[in-house]
Amino acid sequence: MQEMEKPSNIPIINVAPYLHGSLGEKRAVANMVAEACEGSGFFCITGHGVDEQLISRTRSIGAAFFAASKEQKYSVLRASDRTGPGYYPEADRALAKTLGVDTPPDLQEAWVMGREDVPSEPYFREDIGKFFFPPNRWPTFVPRFRPTLLEYFASLSNLSSEMMGLFALALHLEQNFFDDKIDKATNQFRFIHYPPQKKSPEHEQLRAGAHTDYGSLTLLRGDDVPGTLQVKLPQIGWTDVRPPSDAFVCNIGDAMAYWTNGRWKSTLHRVANPPQAVSGSRTLNVGRITLVFFHTPNHDVVLSGIGRNTADQSRVTVAEHYKKKIQSAVHSTPPAA
Repeated sequence: MQEMEKPSNIPIINVAPYLHGSLGEKRAVANMVAEACEGSGFFCITGHGVDEQLISRTRSIGAAFFAASKEQKYSVLRASDRTGPGYYPEADRALAKTLGVDTPPDLQEAWVMGREDVPSEPYFREDIGKFFFPPNRWPTFVPRFRPTLLEYFASLSNLSSEMMGLFALALHLEQNFFDDKIDKATNQFRFIHYPPQKKSPEHEQLRAGAHTDYGSLTLLRGDDVPGTLQVKLPQIGWTDVRPPSDAFVCNIGDAMAYWTNGRWKSTLHRVANPPQAVSGSRTLNVGRITLVFFHTPNHDVVLSGIGRNTADQSRVTVAEHYKKKIQSAVHSTPPAA
């Protein structure tokens, strides 16, 4: 397979000096993050400290899950309203619909989890809390699935909390500014499998339609193969995101854009279809698996009050925005069981 050139327009930021360095080193990293978030809203992070073996084991377990039979995967099917934890079959979602664009369903399947150790308090168990903290739907047919995913979820939750402290410094706030706004975070992890495409996609059909993420930040690790993540960069247009092998792709979501009154960008991105041509004896139309961690603040947080012109900011809450977005991604015709 021909190696694609990795673009240089997505910043690569080593966050180790922030995690382990002096205040001066932390601020130097924060300045780089601020520049990236005010520019494209996308960057790659290295030096994050997440165990590469854990990432590899998690990816392997995801591959085993998606290789299972349809009946096995449907045993942990998501809820009938097509939100929350569980298995999402192909043709279940169309992400472009979150921005009002009507497209055919995205060419992907997924498995989703949220927080496992949910306290028995009204915040988590009543009203909107039931929407954000439903029980996970664990498959039993993949060995070590649950403990591996719990370990990965905990590791990425910790890293995301560190990133929010970094974001605070980047916004010239106290490092602990976000602490009481993310202590009940509504985080979600999503395994996504983009299968090889056996037939040509429909018009405007992609592996994932163009969208913005809904929360504060996303941390992604994906297979580096054709048919990959693309971001719409200012003055450049759609560009493949080709991170270093030890990096996470990080992008900010709508929550940070609201919070900063648009100073930070929640940027359009999508997952392209693989080329339908062949290169020698190897097809470029291959499957792809991604590990995507979505960090989202407490569901009652009001997303305003940071940055310039705060009096003009909207008063939307995390719950109001997130629920509207996640429900609009549901494709109108459910996939056949």
